[in-house]
Amino acid sequence: MNEQAERIISAGIDIGTSTTKLVISELSLRNVAGGGQVPKIEITDKKILYRSPIFRTPLLSDTVIDIPAVQKMVESEYHQAGITFDNIQTGAVIITGETATKQNAEEMVYRLSEAAGEFLVAAAGPDLEGIIAAKGSGAHQHSIKTRKTVANIDIGGGTANIAVYRSGMLCGTCTLHIGGRLVEWEGAAKVKVAPSIGKWLKSKGHSPVNGDGTFITNEMAKVLSRFLAGSFTKEDELLLVGKEPSWTGRIDVLMFSGGVSDCIYHQEREDKSFRDIGMMLAASIKENEELAAWEWEKPIETVRATVLGAGAHTTEISGATIEVNDSHLPVRNIPVYRIDFHDGIDDVTATLAQAVQDAITIYDALKEGLNFAFYLTNLPYQSFRDIHQLAVAFTEALMQKPNRQQPLIIVMDSDYGKALGQTILANQPDLPVICIDQTEVEHGDYLDIGRLLRTGVVPVVVKTLTFHS
Repeated sequence: MNEQAERIISAGIDIGTSTTKLVISELSLRNVAGGGQVPKIEITDKKILYRSPIFRTPLLSDTVIDIPAVQKMVESEYHQAGITFDNIQTGAVIITGETATKQNAEEMVYRLSEAAGEFLVAAAGPDLEGIIAAKGSGAHQHSIKTRKTVANIDIGGGTANIAVYRSGMLCGTCTLHIGGRLVEWEGAAKVKVAPSIGKWLKSKGHSPVNGDGTFITNEMAKVLSRFLAGSFTKEDELLLVGKEPSWTGRIDVLMFSGGVSDCIYHQEREDKSFRDIGMMLAASIKENEELAAWEWEKPIETVRATVLGAGAHTTEISGATIEVNDSHLPVRNIPVYRIDFHDGIDDVTATLAQAVQDAITIYDALKEGLNFAFYLTNLPYQSFRDIHQLAVAFTEALMQKPNRQQPLIIVMDSDYGKALGQTILANQPDLPVICIDQTEVEHGDYLDIGRLLRTGVVPVVVKTLTFHS
């Protein structure tokens, strides 16, 4: 470790259909650039400091999460880990699976992110769940190491989140209504079936009755294999959550994570009180001939893959050539408006005026002064004159905003952050500027930016806040 080494504490909290978990990680930051070069700060090491037990997710009813119970659980686990809310500098609260359909899921995520630490973000949405689980399970790393196309299938109580990586690059995601708690038994004969499964079974001319869970799980395994092979049917699409699979090409390796995977890799479930199809689904997946034709790789983590991903893999580090007003940090849940300069930068004044107008229309339609970030991408080489022109154009375009005192937040994938930020400040000294670089986001993403660290960078979390219904 050199003199610029720094450690930050990250928390991951996963509130799933069946279970809730928490993990505390330590991320080590270091300047990896050589002497005399522009500093490049990266996360060089991730260490798990504390793993909570696996708790049953507290629900008040089928449609409502018990928020006070979850908050109490988190507070208790922080105490067990020997940390306080003030110690947390980054991390994520993830609402996963069917839990994201609960009436108060959005309230849960905001309440917990406010109470659980100064810079703990809220994130939900099935695509993001799949990506985070693939990083926590080791699938992402395995694809880098082997240069193969690896599909991580994270199966919990309510959904199967698939993320496909090829040589470390995300190829696509897909989420299915396949999970261990979609069919449950209440008493000897009463069967409780999730609406998504009831509709799918009806299309097959089948109604679930006591004792035929194996038929349902065998059919789920077949549907899963067809989605992975790209040969799914119209009937299979009834189990789709959101969009169709977005990857192309053949998958080489399968890796399973999530609660059901625990039953796949370990013969018996530790908690025998679940009266659902979890164990049957694990058996059906293991016995399915189509799935067996792929190469299988055991994950680093099974049931804790998502929470480990949330704690250790959601944070990125900005470039070191940045300009930030630290008194306005941290900022949370800032929507991103993308400005692409791939066609050149000829009429920058008109381009930025239109971009600010469009961003206000999308993110602040009622002119309440809600803030948003601009993502500048594909910027050509910028001379000092070009940077000055860009800064002046930004200053003029911002006159359209209803609240001109709020920080101007700019994200760039190139390393002009400090130059642009300082030039804007020279033109408008009273404007709070947060201009970060070497960070990639997308239009419609949400952004959290933490306080300036000793190494001169800021932690950044890019996320979605989509709650599926």
